Amino acid sequence: MFCPECGRTDVELFEGVCKDCYLKGYQFLKIPENITVTVCKHCNAKLEGGKWQEEEIPEEEIIYRALENNIEVDELAQDEEIELEIDQMRGTIAECYVEATATVLGELMSEAHTPNVRINHTVCPDCSKKSSGYYEAVIQLRADERELDSEEIANAEEIIRRVIEKQARKDKLAYIPQIATPKEGKDYYIGSLKTARKVAGQLKEELGGTTKESPRLITEDKNTGKGLYRTWISFRLPKIHVGDFIRFNSKIARITAITGSRIQVEDLESHEDISLKWRDYDSMEMIASEKDVEKAMISSISPSWIQILDPEDYSPIDFEMNDKFKDLNIGDEIEVLKYENKIFII
Repeated sequence: MFCPECGRTDVELFEGVCKDCYLKGYQFLKIPENITVTVCKHCNAKLEGGKWQEEEIPEEEIIYRALENNIEVDELAQDEEIELEIDQMRGTIAECYVEATATVLGELMSEAHTPNVRINHTVCPDCSKKSSGYYEAVIQLRADERELDSEEIANAEEIIRRVIEKQARKDKLAYIPQIATPKEGKDYYIGSLKTARKVAGQLKEELGGTTKESPRLITEDKNTGKGLYRTWISFRLPKIHVGDFIRFNSKIARITAITGSRIQVEDLESHEDISLKWRDYDSMEMIASEKDVEKAMISSISPSWIQILDPEDYSPIDFEMNDKFKDLNIGDEIEVLKYENKIFII
């Protein structure tokens, strides 16, 4: 074949010319002279394809990634090696140097480029919301038919802190811009509804209680016409504590444990352990607390019966012997609950 550019004959042509002539003006690397990347000045999230992503990346890494994302390598190039350097920063402009080698049509080639990367600082929507105190949900911490005590508030706030800290690694709106203290309890304003639901779920799992969501229309989006809502999540601790006494289904029982899924009780007559579900909660009537427990002395023991003295008038009362009483001795004091003129051994 004949090369019209250099006149050589019997050579393979590439786009109409010989390899040497083809490679004279050939560049295997393409990169724009000027590259602009939009970055949030608060969290370093990067705007790509209309979406904010990859937050908390150092600025130097953002520049290198911008270079990498804008490099195109020709399909003829093989075994390419590319080195990137930031020569200097001039304000928000990074003057860079790109050096590359590759094998093209059996020839080792090298080339250099000096692109500029401009950092366009702005504020992403999430950081804008955060700085304005934006919130999507309010968790209302309450106690049912009573006031919260300081220990309950401290336990709840430790759970809230832990969940918020964990969620913040993947949810930029996992923060608390405001805490209010109405007389009924405490209100925690949370940036993200998703995180608020995580918090409420963890509170219920660890402390027991009930939750209820109440979305409220705040305004309407002028662009989409859709309603914008905030959600109030009521988390109510139960009126009962571990150690309290309840009546349910004609049974008298003592609360032994409270979890997110169950309320464990001990029947005071049969001494049977019973697991109640939260759907049974409304049917429970609290009848006494730990402060109502009294001491009674054992006055007699037989293989079939155990006798105690009423703590008020010291009259003898007999109970059928069971495994719970087998290690007791005459003269021991035991805990009892007196309710409606009946005594229960705890």
